[in-house]
Amino acid sequence: MQALPIGNISFTTFQLNGFYSLGEWRHFLFIPYFLMFLLCTTANSILIFLIISRKALHSPMFVLIALIAVVDLLMPMFFVPNMLLSFLFDWNQISLVGCLMQIFWIQFVGAFQSTLLLWMALDRFFAICRPLSYHKNMQLANFLKFIVVPVIRNGLLHITMVSLAGKLHFCVKNEIDHCFCEHMGLVQLACQDTSINNVLGLTTAFLIPAVDFIFIALSYAIIFISVMKSGKSSWKAINTCITHIIVITFTLVFALTAFLSYRTRNNVSPNSRIFISTMYALFPSCFNPIIYGVRTKEIRVQFVKLFNHVKVLAQ
Repeated sequence: MQALPIGNISFTTFQLNGFYSLGEWRHFLFIPYFLMFLLCTTANSILIFLIISRKALHSPMFVLIALIAVVDLLMPMFFVPNMLLSFLFDWNQISLVGCLMQIFWIQFVGAFQSTLLLWMALDRFFAICRPLSYHKNMQLANFLKFIVVPVIRNGLLHITMVSLAGKLHFCVKNEIDHCFCEHMGLVQLACQDTSINNVLGLTTAFLIPAVDFIFIALSYAIIFISVMKSGKSSWKAINTCITHIIVITFTLVFALTAFLSYRTRNNVSPNSRIFISTMYALFPSCFNPIIYGVRTKEIRVQFVKLFNHVKVLAQ
């Protein structure tokens, strides 16, 4: 083990010790995580290809679904390959710069999961509650005003959070009890006051996922009230909204559980906390494309057509 630094020397290399208490059983974790990673990359790649290649899916709602698939495809790329190598070969070291970059990209890309769901809620709001002005509002020039502010917000908050974490002095230990770098997992190793870092972490959690989910909830509340008051076929009008709500529920449950496990006193074991954190980052990426594929009729129809076309070519 690396010796403790002396004086003003600070650790610049860290060890990711997630699941090491499992001993030899830790190597077997490669199998489920590799299968989930394979499912994630395959399902999201098919969904992206399907939406790009089929003209019937070239509408704003499906473009947003494709963007969610891109986010879900990228998210695991920042930590799963390193985690799999660690399971197999015990390659568990990471530099401070690498750790900070991993924190930034996981959190920055992950933040767009809720932000894209907010944009999708706006799409459904205009489609159901303002159908006559839908195409006008969903034109890129007009829709940019709903895009620019969240993008700037996400970027500034995460750049500030990672920059402040990088200025901390790490002189207690260099072992992170996780499979990848998390903001609080790194910050709690600092040997100085981290109040600003904790406050900024809480602020980021409130201003991104919490605010997004508040606006999403308001949008769907207005949609449901509008549908019930009108004479429209309720289930047909809100079918895609139900799909979005299923995805939102999974994302929110895992996000809140992972967030609270670090910041509250609880009896959650380290292995359970690590598992929850990995599922927060990986589970939505695996099952979002499946949920959209099963619940969205247009995608389901186009997938069957693509499958039949591939089968004919194979013959």
